[in-house]
Amino acid sequence: MRKRNRRVRAVLAVTSAAVLGLAGCDALGGGDDPGTSGAGARRAKASQAPLWDTSPVSMAAVGDSITRGFDACTVLQDCPAASWATGASAEVNSLAVRLLGASKAATHSWNYAVTGSRMADLAGQMTQAAAEKPQLVTVMAGANDACRESPAAMTSVAAFRSGFEDAMGTLRRSLPKAQVYVASVPNLKRLWSQGRTNALGKQIWKLGICPSMLGDADALDAAATARRDTVQQRVEDYNRVLKEVCAKDARCRFDGGAVYDFRFGTDQLSHWDWFHPSVNGQARLAEIAYRRVTEPVT
Repeated sequence: MRKRNRRVRAVLAVTSAAVLGLAGCDALGGGDDPGTSGAGARRAKASQAPLWDTSPVSMAAVGDSITRGFDACTVLQDCPAASWATGASAEVNSLAVRLLGASKAATHSWNYAVTGSRMADLAGQMTQAAAEKPQLVTVMAGANDACRESPAAMTSVAAFRSGFEDAMGTLRRSLPKAQVYVASVPNLKRLWSQGRTNALGKQIWKLGICPSMLGDADALDAAATARRDTVQQRVEDYNRVLKEVCAKDARCRFDGGAVYDFRFGTDQLSHWDWFHPSVNGQARLAEIAYRRVTEPVT
């Protein structure tokens, strides 16, 4: 009996030592449990890192005349220095300057927007932007898809969606981890209602600025009202597309309609065409973008 007890105690002692040895190995980070310290913990921590960085160190901008600062400084000309996205103007305090600082913005931000471009042109701009390997890409496009010769000539909603998906796909094939900020299309009907109070601005409009909305600016008959409402509905449809496509990408942030909702007044409109943003208006766009880009991850 005493011999059997000694054997039992010996087996228990060996088993305990083995169990303690295994526990000690995990405690030192040598186990496979990803919740412990060591390599497993580092992998777990990396997998939990937020997908959105509120302080990117480089950025590129794509889009249309608004991002080129058209009519902000000189009549019927681009003014990239006043761009809400990448401009160097102290009055604008662009998104790039706010994020990177003035000196770094000069070397680590790029503007590939083109005045007059539509959504179908965005993929080409994305290709150029991707070559710079920016951490953030800003998108503001769609106004020219609605600003056509007539409502019938506007880009269809389906084609607009296809163009935006193509542009995002183009970027993702080169830069799968780049962040994307997408601004909503401005409220074109509100821009018409503000600008039509200025006689000079209406003369500039006759040169061909957004005729689907701004043509016959003083006409308030049923046909003119229906035309403008049709354009406005198309803008709202475009914004729905931007929101939906962006929502499918974990590294994309839509502005939630902030640009569309912004109430541009005469101070925020170019005093050459009373339609595009002035320097003041560009600064407001930069503020909107900065708030969204730096919004804490929840």
